[in-house]
Amino acid sequence: MPDRESHKDPSQHDSPESDAERRRRRAQFLRELTEARELRDRVQPRRAKAARLRHAMRMRTFRW
Repeated sequence: MPDRESHKDPSQHDSPESDAERRRRRAQFLRELTEARELRDRVQPRRAKAARLRHAMRMRTFRW
């Protein structure tokens, strides 16, 4: 199975276009991730509540 990155020109790796494309793809990914989490929370409210409580406990016990 060929690597997808092998077809790209390495000189274009740091161009502003690729940075903008990377930011666009990252923003899309984060939107989909948030949507998936919201869907999971609606479908499994008990598990979502437990996860919120665990996260809150971790944040309370976190030391800077």
